[in-house]
Formats: sequence, structure tokens, C-alpha cells
Amino acid sequence: MQGSKKIIDLLNKQLTLELTSMDQYLAHSKMYEDWGVSKLHEKLAHEYEEELEHSQKIIERILFLEGTPDTASRESIHVGSDVKQMLENDLAAEKLVAESLRNLISACEVEKDYVTREMLEMLLDDTEMDHIYWLEQHLGLIDKIGLPNYIQSQMGGGSPS
Repeated sequence: MQGSKKIIDLLNKQLTLELTSMDQYLAHSKMYEDWGVSKLHEKLAHEYEEELEHSQKIIERILFLEGTPDTASRESIHVGSDVKQMLENDLAAEKLVAESLRNLISACEVEKDYVTREMLEMLLDDTEMDHIYWLEQHLGLIDKIGLPNYIQSQMGGGSPS
């Protein structure tokens, strides 16, 4: 089904943001693993997988609309030098993804592409309710208990708190 060129172009822009977030999560996850902060490593490895799933959904939609997915482009990733900066950088990246999703959803409404809109609404819900919420919650914990206590709380094995 031939889709709107505007929507395909915007989907490719969104794909670039999702792939960039995926790369940043991978880098941070591996840094946490190297530092022995296993709960954060596990959480960021999970976020990496979710960004991959988001990317796959966008690629599938671009292909359905008879477009060509741009899987090579990336924005600059922002690798932090400490836990707090890494979480802040991830939050900034997720907020950019959410803003782009909202703009793309609006464009889908104008172009009457309701199926793409619905798919993007699910991605936005996951981005806001899972990724952004979790990052804001953990940055709030750092403010409440201090960075050393926070890092210590994230060192044990098991699922991330």
C-alpha cells in the first residue's frame, strides 16, 4: 500500500531516534556491567531490547507503506561519565523521542493514516509510562538518598527496583 511520502519520511526520522536511543542504552548498559552495577545493567539491557522492538515496528510500517527504511542514520549519542549523568542523558533522549512521536502522531492525523497513528500511540505510551517515568523516578531517588546510596542500591543482582 503506497503511503504518504511525508509520513514515510517522518517514520524514518523516528527510526533514527529509536536506533540512536538503542545505541546509547547499549553503551550505558555495558558501562554499568563493567562497573558492577548489575541492576542498572539489566534495566538498560531491557531498554535496549525495547528500543529494538520499537525500531522493528517502525521498519515494518515503512515497508508496508512501500518506503525504504533508513537503518544507517543516527543522531549523536550522549554517553555519560557517571551514573547520574547517564540517567539524565537517557531521559533527555527519551523526551526527544516522545516529542517526535507526538509530532508524528499529529501528522498521521492530518494525512488520515490512522493505523500508523495507532501504532505510534502505543510506542508513545511505552516511552512515557515506562522509560521516562522510570528515569524520572530514579533521578528523584538520587536526589533523595544521594548518588553513593543509589549506586549501592543498584549493585545487587535481581530485577531493577
